[in-house]
Amino acid sequence: MTRWVFVADLNRCVGCQTCTAACKHRNATAPGVMWRKVLDMEVGEFPEVRRTFVPTGCHHCENPPCMHVCPTTATKQRDDGIITIDYDLCIGCMYCSVACPYQARYKVDIVNNAYGLTKMANEVARDEENLPRKAVAQKCTFCADRIDYGLENGLTPGVDPDATPACVNSCIAGALHMGNIEDPKSNVSVMVEENETFLMHEELGTKPGFYYIWDRKHDADEDTAEGGEE
Repeated sequence: MTRWVFVADLNRCVGCQTCTAACKHRNATAPGVMWRKVLDMEVGEFPEVRRTFVPTGCHHCENPPCMHVCPTTATKQRDDGIITIDYDLCIGCMYCSVACPYQARYKVDIVNNAYGLTKMANEVARDEENLPRKAVAQKCTFCADRIDYGLENGLTPGVDPDATPACVNSCIAGALHMGNIEDPKSNVSVMVEENETFLMHEELGTKPGFYYIWDRKHDADEDTAEGGEE
C-alpha cells in the first residue's frame, strides 16, 4: 500500500516562503492564489513568546470532506491518497471550499498573469497545456505528475528530486518532506516515529496527510540520564 504524505518540521521552518514561490512558479497559479502557504504565528506567553511558521495547503485527507460534498464527482481520491480535481467535471460551485477546514481551495474567474499581458514561460506552458483553471476549484496537486513520472522511471518520491514536489525540493531549511507513510522504512515514517507530531484539525476526523513535528521523542534512558538516578 502507498499513501503519500507531507511532513513539516516546525523547529526548522524559517518562514522564508520559498516553498510558496516554488509552488507558484511550478504551477503558474494566478496572483493571490497560494496552493502552498506558510502561516506566521506567535505562540507562548510573555515573556516566553516566539514565532512559529507553519506550512500548509491541501492536506490530502484520507477522509476528505471536499470530495464528499462535490455534486459532480469532480474531486476524486487516488489509490495513493492524493486528492485530485477533474476540471472538466468541476462546475465551480465551491461546495468543496466551504467543506475544507484547511482553506486550501481557490477559484479564479479571470486568469491573470503575474505581469499583466506579458506571460512568463511557465504561464505560456500552462496555457499550452490548456490548464488555465478558470472558474473551477483548484488546489495543491501534490505535484502528482512528478510523482508518477518518478515511479515510471524507477525513482523514489521524497528522495529523488525529479520525483518530488517542487515545494519540498525548494525548502532551504530541510523542514519540508514527503514520502510513503505506509512504508515503515520510508523517510517520513522514520521521522514520525522518532518525533512528537500532530495533525491539524485531527478532531474533525479528516485523517489529514500532513504531519507536523514539534519536538523529538525522548525514551526512558534519555529521561533517566537527564533527571539523574532516583
